[in-house]
Order: sequence, then structure tokens, then C-alpha cells
Amino acid sequence: MRVALVGAGAIGGCIASRLARSGQPVSLLVRPGQVATLNAHGLRMREHGAVHATRHVASADGAALGPQDLVFLCVKGHGLRPAAAQIAPLVGPHTTIVSALNGIPWWFFDGLPGPLHGRQLQRVDPDGLLARQLPAAQTVGCVVYVAAHVDAEGVVTPAPGDKLVLGDAVPGSGRAAAVVERLRAAGFAPEMADSVHRETLVKLWGNLAANPIGALSGATIDAVLQQPLLAQLATRMMEEFALLAGRLGLDLGMDVAQRQQGMRRLAGVKSSMQQDMEAGRALELDGIVGAVAEIGDLLGVDTPFIDAVQGLLQQRAAQAGLWSG
Repeated sequence: MRVALVGAGAIGGCIASRLARSGQPVSLLVRPGQVATLNAHGLRMREHGAVHATRHVASADGAALGPQDLVFLCVKGHGLRPAAAQIAPLVGPHTTIVSALNGIPWWFFDGLPGPLHGRQLQRVDPDGLLARQLPAAQTVGCVVYVAAHVDAEGVVTPAPGDKLVLGDAVPGSGRAAAVVERLRAAGFAPEMADSVHRETLVKLWGNLAANPIGALSGATIDAVLQQPLLAQLATRMMEEFALLAGRLGLDLGMDVAQRQQGMRRLAGVKSSMQQDMEAGRALELDGIVGAVAEIGDLLGVDTPFIDAVQGLLQQRAAQAGLWSG
């Protein structure tokens, strides 16, 4: 099987390393500056008390890798469109695409009946480029509950936890089951979702509050819920989000307090958006916050708390050169 992975950062590096060590060769489509490092040192991952180096065909040119049977997309949402031209040569008519992104993905409304069925969001795919190059019918959604970071030496180091939740972006395509088995063989704990759309929203429910509030305040995820006023803001945002999910016909399966219990367990953990803000990297603002606000507009549902936090973070990120609108 020909397998490629796009974006060999912390999460992508973890997936590629484990797949390679399970016997599945994985080609890597990465930024030009990463190719020489990967060729010289391999992809290094610290696990079980040792650093494992795996060798991969690495390229910044998708055409050099050619069509694949399976493609993992592990870039951040705002990096997907700029990389689309390089990703396109990897995707043939039979390729399975695994979307391991945070936020609302480009395929979300293709397989979801209801008021926004088939809709493309301006904040995610304004001209339909991703929908054309990455067909939803060939896509498997992957909700990632694996945490990892890349240290100063370029070594991927995962935190405890191997959970991935997968499902067909268009129900009935039958692609997710094979991906689940391949990931299980690589040492993950993958699960098949009854509805990957619901699972996508359940994870986003926490990210929607913790990410922007953490980026604005500098508070870790658990600290956001310990500070009374920040906790009140997070709760109001999450209540607005739950209302939107209901209007889309998706039952989140828990209330706000129950979802926050899971967030409280992340003691001392910085959200990805807070980490990006502190490191001067572009923020996942559109996919995590902007897309949710856009859904509210399309459904005619007021989301004043989400809108207010979006405006504050847009202004701060634009001033820091981390968001261009």
C-alpha cells in the first residue's frame, strides 16, 4: 500500500513514526526546509524510554510522490489551502484521504443532512478548492485525542493517550474501517464513530472556548475554568455552540458541565492556539472560531459571546501578524 502523510509535525510525526515501525512505509510531504533534516536524521520520536529514528521518502513536491492509496492530512486548518496544489498529485480516484484537522473541516456539510447540507463555509473553503481537490466521498474524518510536541532537538514526544475517533465523511462510503485497523496495528487506540460529524463537534466544543480564551489570557485550559469570569465566558460560548449543534440535528450527548469536566483534567496544559500565540505562529482562528460564528449567521442564531471573542482575537492576532483576515 502506498501511504503518504502531509505535515510531519507533532501529531503527523507521531502517526508516521508508528506506522513505519509497524511495517508500513510512509512518504512525507513537508516544507522544503524539512526535507534535508529528515534525509539526514530520519523522523525521530521518543517513546518507551528510547528515541526511534524511521526513514521516509520526504519531498516538498507532491508530484514527486505521485498518487497514493492512503493520505493522512495532518496540517493545521489554515495551512491546508496553501498546500492544496502540492497535495493534489497525491490524490487519485481511489485514494482514501484521512482528515486529522481541528475545527470545522471542508467536508463537514457534504455528509450531514439538514439545513446546511452541501454548504461550503467562507471561513474554510471560500471558492470550493478543497472540495474539488479532496472529495468528501473519499474522505475519512479523524478526531485526534493524541497529544505530542516537538522538542528543541526536533524529536517528536507524545503525551500519554492514543485515542483516535474515525468515521466516513459521507456515511456509507465504507473507508473508515480499513483505516481503523491500520492505525490499531500501529499502536493507536482507534474507535469507529457512529457519527464523525458529532464527534468533530464534541472536540470542537472544548476547543472553541479553551483555545481563544487561552490565547487572549495566557491561561492554561484548566485555569480558564478556575477563574470565575473566564469560566463564565467559556460557559456562555459553549452554550451558544450547543444550540448551534442542536439546530444542525446533532446531539452532543452531554451538557456543558460534563464537557468541562473533561477540560478540567488537562491540568497545566496550554491550548494549541495559546502555544501558537506565544511562539509567533499563525493561529487556527478561522476553523475553530470563525467557522462557528459563520454557522450561527447561516442558521440565523445569535452568538454574541463567540462573536465578541472572535473580534478580540482577530484584532490581537492581526496586530501580531498571526492572522490576515
